[in-house]
Amino acid sequence: MTDRERLLEAIALADRCPPSATFRVGAVVVDAAGQVLARGWSGRRHPADHAEESALADLAGDPRVRGGTIYSSLEPCSRRASRAVSCTRHILDAGLARVVYAWREPALFVDGEGDELLRAAGCEVVELADLAPLVRRANTHLPGVTP
Repeated sequence: MTDRERLLEAIALADRCPPSATFRVGAVVVDAAGQVLARGWSGRRHPADHAEESALADLAGDPRVRGGTIYSSLEPCSRRASRAVSCTRHILDAGLARVVYAWREPALFVDGEGDELLRAAGCEVVELADLAPLVRRANTHLPGVTP
């Protein structure tokens, strides 16, 4: 599958998010060969779960993650109010080589720097901004977000 197809899969996962006052996000983790290892979405197990965190929790200690790619509908967070470890840190600690996302995190809760921090750490980062309206559509419950 292409990056676009996998990212569309991640975007669709946001529909599984329970009602929330925060972002509705989906994520898909694949190994270096492109095989799906895990899927996650915001609030999957706990209301404070982020999508990337949720997917990577399923793969704790799994060596297939190293060198893989995570597809996230939203730019991975660089800071968060709900937990100490950001999704950017989870991604770096897991050893993922690539991050593909659609929508840069707007400054609704924190000022995000996920893209920049991931690039600075050597990750390949791909933004498919033309898919951002689909992500915004899933998040119109947030103030100021329009499709």
